[in-house]
Amino acid sequence: MTRWLLVLAGLVATLPCGAEPPGDGRRSGFAYMGASTQAMQLDDTLNPGMLWVLEGEQLWNRRVGAAGRSCATCHGDARVSMRAVAARYPDFDSALQRPVDLRQRIGACRQRQEPGLPPPGEEQAQLSLEAYIGLQSRGLPLAPPQDLRLQTYRERGRAFFEQRIGQLGLSCADCHDQHAGRRLGGSPIPQGHATGYPIYRLEWQGLGSLQRRLRACMSGVRAEPLAWGSPELVELELYLAWRARGMSVETPAVRP
Repeated sequence: MTRWLLVLAGLVATLPCGAEPPGDGRRSGFAYMGASTQAMQLDDTLNPGMLWVLEGEQLWNRRVGAAGRSCATCHGDARVSMRAVAARYPDFDSALQRPVDLRQRIGACRQRQEPGLPPPGEEQAQLSLEAYIGLQSRGLPLAPPQDLRLQTYRERGRAFFEQRIGQLGLSCADCHDQHAGRRLGGSPIPQGHATGYPIYRLEWQGLGSLQRRLRACMSGVRAEPLAWGSPELVELELYLAWRARGMSVETPAVRP
């Protein structure tokens, strides 16, 4: 893998950054998968991510805290109240005066009901709730907010997407714009659209968040990964949502 990364670094060293996939040429990572992996995603009885969804449904209705409240106590039937919610995150938080992603929104709500819970991370209950809520948007188009307060943060996310980082001097755009559709170490390079998170990766043998995937990419180019929940990661998520706007939500997607 290291050899292939070095070859790719040489290929992209002289290429300009930042060109988005043109128009309707955008393709989900699903299009780059083999038939068996595609079938796994499409069949809920085969999709391993549905195990987290089922747990998320149980957690949605579980009463916690001194007041004995559940997600359903406030929000009712998730199939109704959470429809299209995941499709419009990250969103601007008026209290914090900055954008937050869906995991942070869920985590903040959980912490209000159960003081002492740690900040949202890769904890199973957090991923399960996010997957369950994400499922309610499956098949709907990603529709990031038009809120003008998000514009500066989105531009920062775009700048990071185009910034070369790490010892290999690669940017997100180098791989997912300039070399999408080519192969790296035998694996196809997708366009990098975040349409199915949290996602089940065969490589992980488990469900994982978009932040986990972004941090893994940073490690792959030998850069210091951004901290979990950092403003910079949320800004990058914000730009990725804008870049994939109109594409269908696939949560929980399956990838190699």
